[in-house]
Amino acid sequence: MTKILALIPARGGSKGIPRKNIRNFAGYPLIAWSIAAAKQSNLVTRIIVSTDDDEIAAVAREWGAETPFIRPAELAQDKTTDLPVFEHALKWLEDVEAYRPEIIVQLRPTSPIRPAGMVDSAVQTLLDHPDADCVRGVVSAGQNPFKMWRFA
Repeated sequence: MTKILALIPARGGSKGIPRKNIRNFAGYPLIAWSIAAAKQSNLVTRIIVSTDDDEIAAVAREWGAETPFIRPAELAQDKTTDLPVFEHALKWLEDVEAYRPEIIVQLRPTSPIRPAGMVDSAVQTLLDHPDADCVRGVVSAGQNPFKMWRFA
């Protein structure tokens, strides 16, 4: 079986909307939507939340994700990019558990609305195209992007 890891990055120090990853969104903590998308997948074999925050970790576990480590504070800053967060998670998993996934699915808590089957469709696309090294989910804009913004 192909090891497919859903990795959900969720830091605790959001400045724009404090505690956003565990705030209620349509009746559930925001992070629960990403965990649910991973759990509904027939192909994802493991779900991990990478967080620096004990409360986010507890909520993630309540909704069925693993939190095998707490992310170091230096990897949870406003300007921290995704790459070092993923490198940390993958190194920890390999060093501590000898676990090395073949495919990694990133599910951002701040993008909670995903059509049913989207995760499996993306993973299957990757499996069907061994020459590809990534797949990205996008949706069409409802209107011309030039008309979406107003500059003063």
